[in-house]
Amino acid sequence: MPLKLKDIQSPVAAEMVEFEKKFRQSMKSKVMLLDKIMGYIVKRKGKQMRPLFVFLSAGTVGQISEATYRGASLIELLHTATLVHDDVVDDSHYRRGFFSINALWKNKIAVLVGDFLLSRGLILSMDNGDHDLLRITTEAVKEMSEGELLQMEKARKLDISEDVYYEVIRAKTASLITSCCRVGAASVGASDETVARMGEFGENVGMAFQIKDDLFDYGAFEIGKPTGIDIREKKMTLPLIHALSKATKSEVRRIKKLVKKSETKPKVVNEVISFVKNSGGIEYATSVMEKYHQKAKDILASFPESAHRNSLEDLVQFTIERTK
Repeated sequence: MPLKLKDIQSPVAAEMVEFEKKFRQSMKSKVMLLDKIMGYIVKRKGKQMRPLFVFLSAGTVGQISEATYRGASLIELLHTATLVHDDVVDDSHYRRGFFSINALWKNKIAVLVGDFLLSRGLILSMDNGDHDLLRITTEAVKEMSEGELLQMEKARKLDISEDVYYEVIRAKTASLITSCCRVGAASVGASDETVARMGEFGENVGMAFQIKDDLFDYGAFEIGKPTGIDIREKKMTLPLIHALSKATKSEVRRIKKLVKKSETKPKVVNEVISFVKNSGGIEYATSVMEKYHQKAKDILASFPESAHRNSLEDLVQFTIERTK
């Protein structure tokens, strides 16, 4: 039977409701336009996976405290800021089926909104002396920026290796889930060793999560049609990287030419997808994803059993089994 997020949340259901109130409060502004935009951001929030990782990690290693709420708010504020800025950079008009901030209020306002969110996170931490939580989260923002820039740099030449791919997704995606788990543990006064171990758990979850995301582009898992978005954006992901590593030099040149054309010629995307599938790229990427998933489960098993730990394990399963 498929896992439901509502059931996974049960050990921290009350905390998640309380968090919503505190998070809304942290976004308040005296400027009417800004307050209106903050209200729009709160309404279009997603599954709240990041705060859930924070609270379940905290509950797994200690007693959830006020610092845990602030840590979860800090993560959400900084992450939302990066998303608002990303939409400006990508000239994207939609996020999760809603209009983006830049689509509704233009780029200048969107950039300033992102700046406001960043500053709110910094003030929240400094006012409460949460220097350890601030260090963890700002490190993640730095890594996310570096990961995006590394991917852009490599997309120009389509020369990304498997090792560089792991470096990109570790920085771009895994760093955020790592910081959620580390913040959760640090907020309850866990030892440095425990915080590091919880971070290692989060990193492996993040790696598995991103590889799963990359597989969706190829219509893997019999869920929907291939989208080919990554291919059109010239993002070299694991299925394609592996397929190219097994190909002849002439085949590599041919596929790279197709990828370069894919933005203006959608039909060639299907040719690239067929090449990846026939070369075993899907199976290989799936096996790597499962290795990261298993490593995350093994690390989690080293913590004492509890309702929070069990839900954290279910949350990992949920992220791997998700269909979108």
